[in-house]
Amino acid sequence: MEKPRCKLIGENGNIFNLMVIAARCLKEEGLKDQADEMLERIYKSQSYLEALAIISEYVEVE
Repeated sequence: MEKPRCKLIGENGNIFNLMVIAARCLKEEGLKDQADEMLERIYKSQSYLEALAIISEYVEVE
């Protein structure tokens, strides 16, 4: 499956902002389950960089 494109570059770098934007991109493509899974994994992550890596697994960052 191709990852949806999501404009995150140039956005506020707060991880909560980025994860909401990425989840919205997934949901707009009908991928609610993946959005929920991504958010759950981010909540459990141990660092900002780990959270960013998780986001990039689900969306194509632009």
